Amino acid sequence: MTVEFPPVEPPSEDARRQAVARHGVLTKPAGSLGKLEELGVWVSACQGACPPRPFTRPRVVVFAGDHGVARHGVSAYPSEVTGQMVANFLDGGAAVNVLATVAGATVRVVDVAVDSETSVGDARIRRGSGSIDREDALTLDEAERAVELGRKLADDEVDGGADLLIAGDMGIGNTTPAAVLIAALTGSEPVAVVGRGTGVDDRGWMRKTAAIRDALRRARPVLSDPVRLLATASGADIAAMAGFLAQAAVRRTPVILDGVVVGAAAIVAEELAPGAREWWVAGHRSVEPAHSIALNHLSLEPLLDFEMRLGEGSGAVAALPLVAMAAKVLAEMATFEGAGVSGPA
Repeated sequence: MTVEFPPVEPPSEDARRQAVARHGVLTKPAGSLGKLEELGVWVSACQGACPPRPFTRPRVVVFAGDHGVARHGVSAYPSEVTGQMVANFLDGGAAVNVLATVAGATVRVVDVAVDSETSVGDARIRRGSGSIDREDALTLDEAERAVELGRKLADDEVDGGADLLIAGDMGIGNTTPAAVLIAALTGSEPVAVVGRGTGVDDRGWMRKTAAIRDALRRARPVLSDPVRLLATASGADIAAMAGFLAQAAVRRTPVILDGVVVGAAAIVAEELAPGAREWWVAGHRSVEPAHSIALNHLSLEPLLDFEMRLGEGSGAVAALPLVAMAAKVLAEMATFEGAGVSGPA
């Protein structure tokens, strides 16, 4: 199997110009809504329409998977939490469920590589992923199947009516492969990307740094091949997420990115489908240091900086109302002429 994505078409430049012009005649001083105006212009460009349409079916897809490196003390929580949290998502009890209810989104969780039985494991690639500091995360075939799974999930959601997508993550130990991918593709050193993840103490931080260092040595020889890089240093959940983000861009569907794990999948997705990043906006900046490096690499400015580090898609969902407001401003705010308000002198 060979993974190939078709060329990514950029968002509509014509709709972008129309949106910029429309902002100039709305009842406000030019540029007075700051980045909210830029965000609305991006929505118009993605939809190819000005004014933009309101979002009717924002969809969160949480990719769940376990990571072998968690067995070596890089997380503050045991691996069994991953499967337990899948059940929590299904019961509606996780943070992303609560936030999505407020923001008007729906949540789907997919067991891609959980190392325990779940009720949503019909698409599972494998149970857990290899410990990337000493072995490959996946076989090449598994990596290809994971990317294709992500592609299919994006197609399913768009074909089902989703008009905005958010990828979320759930996996104990997943910030370690995320940091490795980001370091590998940005040329960063291990100490620059390692973070506290679930809240490890100093000894856990040192173990995590060593694991990232060793995994990075294994990842560097395959940097030129994104799928082999995923096989070597990611996990089936992150590989599927990369395919999901790339295919969303192919399907011309806007995406709000979440934190460091999604950011790692995103920089690989940009390698798989160059130009995909134009279809994404960064929902927030995680406190994980690797996330800022990933955002800089993708030339994305976060909408929020709330010191969040949960994952699940929570930071992206927290930013969703801003994206919706930005579209509504362009669509529903009165023009100077329409409201009988004098424009600038």
